[in-house]
Amino acid sequence: MKNTKTCPKCGSKDIIIIDGNVGAYGSGNNIPVGLSLYSSVIVNRYLCCKCGFSEEWINYDDIPKVRKSRFAHTK
Repeated sequence: MKNTKTCPKCGSKDIIIIDGNVGAYGSGNNIPVGLSLYSSVIVNRYLCCKCGFSEEWINYDDIPKVRKSRFAHTK
């Protein structure tokens, strides 16, 4: 939905973006990658207003930060 602006489930173009944020005590839509809240990576949501399908995306430049974090692992 981020790139096509179209819902892959129902085909609707009624898409809204919910910006990620970092709130008090780590609340919000983010991935903590360091010791402080300011080092968290923001996760943005794309929501289809017709069927409710959603996707989450991180900025491409933030992927290396997540890869190096204590939460990252591969299977």
